[in-house]
Amino acid sequence: MNALSHLADSGPPSGFILSDKQRPEASVDAFVRKMGHSSRLDLNVRGAKCGGCISKIEGAVNALSGVETARLNLSTGGLRIEWTGGLTGNEIAAAILELGYGVSARSVDSETDTHKTEERSLLIAMGVAGFAAANIMLLSVSVWGGVGEMGEATRQAFHAISGMIALPVIAFSGRHFFISAWNVLRHGHVNMDVPISLAIWLAFGASAWETITAGPHAYFDACIMLIFFLLIGRYLDARLRRRAYSAAHDLAALQDKTVTRLDTAGCARTVRADEISAGDTVMLAAGEQAVIDMTVTKGASEMDEQLVSGESLPRLVGPGTTLFAGSVNLGAPLIGRAISPASESLLSDIANMLEIGEQRRSTYRRIADYAVAIYVPFVHATAALTFLAWLIVGAGVREAVLVAVSTLIITCPCALALAAPVAQMVASGKLFRAGIFLKSGDALERLAGIDHIVFDKTGTLTLGEPILRAEPESTAVLSLAAMLARTSRHPLSRAIALAAGPGQLAREAKEYPGLGLEAEIDGQACRLGSADWVGAVPNTEGDGPVLWFLRGNEMPVAFNFEEQLRQDAVESIRALRDAGYSLEILSGDRSGAVTRLAIELGIENWSSGADPKDKVARLESLRDTGKRVLMVGDGLNDAGALALAHASLTPGGAMDISQSASDAVYSGGLSGILTILKISKSARRTMLQNFGLAATYNAIAVPIAVTGHVTPLIAAIAMSASSLIVTLNALRIGRRKSSAS
Repeated sequence: MNALSHLADSGPPSGFILSDKQRPEASVDAFVRKMGHSSRLDLNVRGAKCGGCISKIEGAVNALSGVETARLNLSTGGLRIEWTGGLTGNEIAAAILELGYGVSARSVDSETDTHKTEERSLLIAMGVAGFAAANIMLLSVSVWGGVGEMGEATRQAFHAISGMIALPVIAFSGRHFFISAWNVLRHGHVNMDVPISLAIWLAFGASAWETITAGPHAYFDACIMLIFFLLIGRYLDARLRRRAYSAAHDLAALQDKTVTRLDTAGCARTVRADEISAGDTVMLAAGEQAVIDMTVTKGASEMDEQLVSGESLPRLVGPGTTLFAGSVNLGAPLIGRAISPASESLLSDIANMLEIGEQRRSTYRRIADYAVAIYVPFVHATAALTFLAWLIVGAGVREAVLVAVSTLIITCPCALALAAPVAQMVASGKLFRAGIFLKSGDALERLAGIDHIVFDKTGTLTLGEPILRAEPESTAVLSLAAMLARTSRHPLSRAIALAAGPGQLAREAKEYPGLGLEAEIDGQACRLGSADWVGAVPNTEGDGPVLWFLRGNEMPVAFNFEEQLRQDAVESIRALRDAGYSLEILSGDRSGAVTRLAIELGIENWSSGADPKDKVARLESLRDTGKRVLMVGDGLNDAGALALAHASLTPGGAMDISQSASDAVYSGGLSGILTILKISKSARRTMLQNFGLAATYNAIAVPIAVTGHVTPLIAAIAMSASSLIVTLNALRIGRRKSSAS
């Protein structure tokens, strides 16, 4: 049967079952996009769990004729392929299916549902396994405690009841591992789920045989406990992967808006953004956010471009000005000409940078990946050689099977599977109590390796809102200016109104975009705005913005503004420097404002006027020099850099896309950054300790099991004990006072 025929009905290797509504179409060719001489296809790959999966899938696709790039994002499951020539999307999908992974065309809405379905399915399976394990353990404890006194009939009845509970639970909760193992085995590959599945079914089979033949031991409790512990780790991983996927979803939703297009007769029609072509005439209403790049042809207004450039103050635009997607129109309606389709806008560029950054980050192999690469062949080889060795020395098949099952159970990767997730869970809880929300599965390991920190300025080091630097000598002047300022939404006007406090509004005030406000107060014409607007000589001193107030024929009065530093900025920056981190500011704001802030904070390296592409280029440059960069930012213009960085953080007040693109969201000030770095180092040490404990356990337990000195029951207890030790060690993170080293 052709591999493509499985597209519609092959379940994902991770084991959860898709509903009919979620099943992919049999062909993905309809989703191929032409880009000049090249073609692009976005697929969703199910079942990729580690760095080895990335190498295997990307290698297979890159080997196809004409493929130029193939990047798999482990966190989101997204695979982007670009190629030239006659290759079809179905041929690419077939190559992935041959490896044993599920594949479908990628859709934002359907993939969001898929991630939620997987997480819900794992949670239900974990709950069922936990409930069954508790009940079977009650029966097992009764058997253990009454071995000498319990009659054979009672013992066999308890074993039979345990088996009847275990069989449906194994089939239901264990399907996540069995389907995954079968899908890779039938394509000639193996993964961690293969030894897990073998251990579960062999232990169940041996237990069933013992029950039927009135044997003294059964190991149904071992089967269910193994499934329960492993599902804990699988659920935690799925939950973190869903959170990582939300960044791409949020940005796609931002682009999925409507645009007002004008025809040749000037009639307006609302269309989807992806229906706009280069050269179309469009209108941007007051208060509307641009979702395509455009050149203004008619009208004048002020644009809030903080999400795009990081500039904290609005920009005056008029005919001939270029507007980028993501800008917000603060004033009058604008008419312009689309520069390019929505798929080639700045928002789309940021989406691509976000995707590439996440893909590059996903190639970072976690500690567990290395352990898995070694562990799977070790488990298989040990159990198989044990079985053969006992047959060679003259043991019967039953005895050889029991010893092999004991070996397989005792070496089953339960402690290994829990080593990283349980440490992540405890560290995440400690961070949460400190007002920090961790969102990425391998973020703790990456954060622990940071040596260079790059800060955005506006909204990160500062509060993002200007404040009045020094009030005019006359409080009467401030009161009059505030009467005008209270009628405007402009950030500088709001700063004046805040400094003056509650008061009256100027009647019939008029606002002129890019110039200022005008009204008659007490019979005199008053203006608040730019130097040109009031006829003042521009202020050449200082680097902050200035507003001028003019009443009648009096001398204009200047209002100087500055951005307000976060309360703990100076202390936190000093603490990070003392901890050995090199620091840098990378901002899209004005040179003067960035320079003044860098000097005040004692940060020697800084850049201003950086757009989203500049920020990504700077992070790539730092990475090429061997730096492991932590990016701290809060705007849409930071999203690409946040995704590309070795690790990333964003403050709690940041926009949703930035929060989704980052590894953690912190609140309560910049001091949270040092807290995150300290706890991440502590968590990494604990993970390494856990892997060391798991290795030590195997070094001791395997020889004992191979030589036949333990039964499957004792092997199950030992396996559970190793998991308990790993868990208890991880709990020390919550009590440990983390150091910065």
